Amino acid sequence: MTMLFVMALSWLTPVEAQVFNTFHHPIFSKKEKRNPVNDSTLTVSLITCYPGEEIYELCGHSAIRIRGENIDSVWNFGIFDFDQPNFVYRFVKGETDYKGMAYPFPDFLKEYVITGRKVVEQDLNFTPDEVKKIHEVLKTAVLPENAEYRYNYIKDNCSTRILNHMDSAASSPIIYPDSVRYGSFRNEMRAYHKNYPWYQFGIDVALGSGLDASTNAREEMFVPIEMMRNAESAKFADGRPLVKQTTVLYPGRRNVVLPPTPWFLSPIFWAWLLTLAIMVVVVFNIITNRLYYPLYAVWFFILGLAGCLVTFLVFISVHESTSPNVLIFWLNPFQFLFTAGIIIRSLRILAKVMAVYNVVACGLLLILSPFISQSFNPAFFPLLGSSFALAGAYAIIITKSSYKIR
Repeated sequence: MTMLFVMALSWLTPVEAQVFNTFHHPIFSKKEKRNPVNDSTLTVSLITCYPGEEIYELCGHSAIRIRGENIDSVWNFGIFDFDQPNFVYRFVKGETDYKGMAYPFPDFLKEYVITGRKVVEQDLNFTPDEVKKIHEVLKTAVLPENAEYRYNYIKDNCSTRILNHMDSAASSPIIYPDSVRYGSFRNEMRAYHKNYPWYQFGIDVALGSGLDASTNAREEMFVPIEMMRNAESAKFADGRPLVKQTTVLYPGRRNVVLPPTPWFLSPIFWAWLLTLAIMVVVVFNIITNRLYYPLYAVWFFILGLAGCLVTFLVFISVHESTSPNVLIFWLNPFQFLFTAGIIIRSLRILAKVMAVYNVVACGLLLILSPFISQSFNPAFFPLLGSSFALAGAYAIIITKSSYKIR
């Protein structure tokens, strides 16, 4: 359960966040007040930072750069303060507030040079009036009364905020390519998390069918790298290309992202290995008509612990993708009743009821999974099979007139 909880929290850590425990570097410094910005010299560009090795860096990061006479600034909408009260609980519940901030661009770039992550700049083909307008929009967005916003991993993040600000400043609508690369949020996340299968396993436990909703090309730009790709081919309605010039500001180091997880360390391998061991025990229990109750008690206790997390995410968290989640029929706190019925003889009726419940619930999930809108992680199937087999073996043995528990 500890590992599952950590993986779930890993999902809750935003992919693009830049963590600053002390916010600093206000862009409107004394120097800039003495030397006002000349709007006629300004240029605006989209900055895309490539993935890093940390979980929250796997999809990269986006920001806007505005530079000109007396100014070279970055406008970053992926900032949060980890020292906020009850930060982890608010993260899990979906009530994390993020900030937009402006500060000197060299300070922003320095972090990515240190971590070896590639940084690409796309100069946007905005007219002087559009540049002036987006500058005003951004200045308004980072004012103290406007800077905080309620973060949403796929709907309102560093990339989607930039898209909206660009749209609001453009005098002619920006038309992005309409080709869909992934088809759903989950498929897109799996593509970017392919070297981190345990992380994706945690996401697939925590997030329900909302993550499998069909996506259009614009929605897929919640990932910064996808926004960069689509921006390269985008045009204004008046025919202007959105991107005037692309420059690699820092080429990055090779092998920044961790290599693929070996097959023998992947969730699917360990799920099948565990299932094989459980099946051997189950067959032996049925043949000998004896229950090795510690295995049954521990297994369903772990399911109950995982079920507490899933239940919290479904019924209490306000993250839009955590509910509905069909895994709650398998992972739920009622599994504790199974363990209680196994350990306490007077409560054995609870174990009998939960055994039947698990046979039905796990069997239906296995059979109906191809027709359910929620996509299952491949490792779920052997684990569901283990629950089905253990519950079935318990039901068979416990109903026989003669059995012995040891």
